[in-house]
Amino acid sequence: MIIYSSNALKFRETVDNNQITVEIEKAFINKMGMKPSPGEKRAWNNSMQFMERVIRNSNIADDCGIMIEYNIPATSKRIDFIVAGQDMEGRDNFVIVELKQWDAARATDREDIVVAYINGRQREIPHPSYQAWSYRQFLDEMNEAVHNSDLKSYSCAYLHNYRVPEPDPLKSERYQDIIREAPLFMADDTAKLQEFLHRHVGKGNGINLLYLIENGKIRPSKKLIDHVDGLFKGNAEFILLDEQKVAYETIISLTKDTDRKKTIIIKGGPGTGKSVISMNALGGLLKQKLNAKFIAPNASFRTVMVETLAKQQPKDKARVRGLFAGSGQFVDTPENFYDVLVVDEAHRLKGKGAYQYRGVNQIEDIIKASKVNVFFIDDFQRIRPDDIGSVAEIKRIAGVCGSEIHEYTLSAQFRCSGAEGFINWIDHVLQIRPTANFNGWDRDTFEFKLFDTPNAVYEEIKAKVAAGHKARMLAGFAWDWTKDTEGNRNGEVADVTIPEHGFQMPWNGRSISSTWAIHEAGVEQIGCVHTSQGLEFDYVGVIIGNDLKYDPEKMELYADYNEYKDTMGKRGLKNNSAELTKLIKNIYKVLISRGMKGCYLYCRNPELREYLEGQLNRVIKNF
Repeated sequence: MIIYSSNALKFRETVDNNQITVEIEKAFINKMGMKPSPGEKRAWNNSMQFMERVIRNSNIADDCGIMIEYNIPATSKRIDFIVAGQDMEGRDNFVIVELKQWDAARATDREDIVVAYINGRQREIPHPSYQAWSYRQFLDEMNEAVHNSDLKSYSCAYLHNYRVPEPDPLKSERYQDIIREAPLFMADDTAKLQEFLHRHVGKGNGINLLYLIENGKIRPSKKLIDHVDGLFKGNAEFILLDEQKVAYETIISLTKDTDRKKTIIIKGGPGTGKSVISMNALGGLLKQKLNAKFIAPNASFRTVMVETLAKQQPKDKARVRGLFAGSGQFVDTPENFYDVLVVDEAHRLKGKGAYQYRGVNQIEDIIKASKVNVFFIDDFQRIRPDDIGSVAEIKRIAGVCGSEIHEYTLSAQFRCSGAEGFINWIDHVLQIRPTANFNGWDRDTFEFKLFDTPNAVYEEIKAKVAAGHKARMLAGFAWDWTKDTEGNRNGEVADVTIPEHGFQMPWNGRSISSTWAIHEAGVEQIGCVHTSQGLEFDYVGVIIGNDLKYDPEKMELYADYNEYKDTMGKRGLKNNSAELTKLIKNIYKVLISRGMKGCYLYCRNPELREYLEGQLNRVIKNF
């Protein structure tokens, strides 16, 4: 959707008459149904003055097309400025211009990420050239009018208030690759930007090109399909086994007909291969030229999936990233806009009041926004009060929306070295549900050990990493987490302390929270459920804090509200011990089941430790 469009002549005249902000605001209210923020109006008032001078002095034709605030379909992202027209050879082109009012910025050690002062504080955001390039990439690969025609795209960033310091952090070596993709123009580079626009769109005749861009259907290009398909091939982490293959083919078969609205529910516990199937489903749906997207509520999980998929070709991460989304961005998506939405970790979907979510029910948003929706879910992995994802809730909303329901259950265990029995045993021991594995599992298939100290657990994990295994320390949220504003951006503060054993480690650094699971520094920090749910390792070391305890008289596990430090995780549950206990037990099941080959456990509460030792000794005696 275009908020404002005109030809170059009208744009210049409107700015000269000091009416451009008024015109954009009118169009914004008309098309968005709301008023723009004061910050947006200030930005228009400031930046459009600069762009008017650029357009005028570039001597591009009066009938070049000008597009302001183009809303990228089904996202909350808007492209600041687009100029469309023909070059001197008569080729149809358009140029995306990302506008920034920054006067300073700072480099980071993260790929294509910088720090700038925005909305009253320093924030980490993508490099301006990356933003411009990513918007262009989306249109090239997902807008049918662009990739099915001879329409050629270009992109750049214009920081009209930025006076270049020496050395310039925005042009440091780590950003050179992305700057080559989308040139960076500063306050003193106006003449270069004018020449850039004149070279690509100077001949004009661009109004019709705006219409093509705005009305192009969202479909993956053949180039993108072939590219993603190539990333899956030869990637052992995404090979489908046994019933995973059956589930995958079921999804592909049901999505061949998108004329009828369908909701597909894939149920399965830890290690049944939900993520392998969901990722393959994304690739298969793209091969059918369907407008599909992969949704995962957990940002860490999304990041690791992208990294894993593109590990053989790291430069492709940015291209793949556009196929992934968080779960809160579909509030305003038009009905049935997507052919298929694939939702992994659906048990983490949120309801009204969840952090930074404007809607009422994310399940409803997703079902309404798609012709076919696929939910991968485990009812026993819900870990917060605002996690509303459940099979029952999905079925309820699907019924309200007239969506045909298909259910499939995964049972084979692939994570814990095939030890489905171990996961069942954990369910029994943590009193989550009764199972037939109350007396244990085949211990040759999975290594599980209890340790007397957290130090011993950590030494075991470090040894596994040194031997080439993927291994991490995990803990329940039973310790406070020092804020980054208090000097804890990179895990500088050792919050996880167990004085009786002289043990202390930091929580995972916020600067690497989304990549902690694969970052080389990750082994020196402890992950929580929010940075590990959905992921898997060869071995995990788990610390059960004082948030989960055992009552020997009642022979029951129970949660300690005061010892549980996740404020959002216990909101509204001070007087609901049963529900809090259920959630915390789910958390520890999630943590313990992250290991594929083994789990090493330390338990801080003496009564709970004794109870677990008794349960494990029973297993050893029986086998």
